[in-house]
Amino acid sequence: MTEFLIRNATVVVTMNPDRAEIADGDVLIRDGVIAAVGKGLVTAGSVIDACGCVVTPGLVNTHHHLYQSLTRAVPGGQDALLFGWLKTLYPIWARFGPEEMRVSALTGLAELALSGCTLTSDHLYLYPNGARLDDTVDAAREIGLRFHPTRGAMSIGESDGGLPPDSLVEAEHAILADMERVIDRFHDPREGSMVRVGLAPCSPFSVSRDLMRETAILARDKGV
Repeated sequence: MTEFLIRNATVVVTMNPDRAEIADGDVLIRDGVIAAVGKGLVTAGSVIDACGCVVTPGLVNTHHHLYQSLTRAVPGGQDALLFGWLKTLYPIWARFGPEEMRVSALTGLAELALSGCTLTSDHLYLYPNGARLDDTVDAAREIGLRFHPTRGAMSIGESDGGLPPDSLVEAEHAILADMERVIDRFHDPREGSMVRVGLAPCSPFSVSRDLMRETAILARDKGV
């Protein structure tokens, strides 16, 4: 068991149903989970002096595409509408691999952590050149954020009437197999777990109805 104490904060903003605020308050963290909030708490672990600080719950980010962190300032996409923006960036993303996915995730996760976010979701729906969901899970572990990655997918490319280039789509049987793999490898349903996996096929212009249905069935079967 590991624990530490945030002690003597000028104010602890609890965000409980009563929106209580505790002056000169303490927060005890045990095994990565808040164990107690109040005054005069004690610990056998380390202590962080929060005098002069406001302590709030961590922020929760419910929508992100971490792989896009490295391509925010591409000139051709700055003033484009959604489809134009995607068409501008698809060729760049198609050249990504595991290292680019990891570095982009590290960048986005570090920014979130520095902004007070302690839990984020991530919708990753393209896997070029050997990239895997594993790359972003490893990045989240390195930064230390709770992570709810979703194994997204695109299965309908331009040659079949979809929006993304064929180089960024996957066969649906391979998508479903990898969805099952990442759930089995990473999903931890326990309270306070650091990683929980979801399934998230991309937009109607890039996946089939069959994939949507099969993904829903798999998610129900796996309890995610």
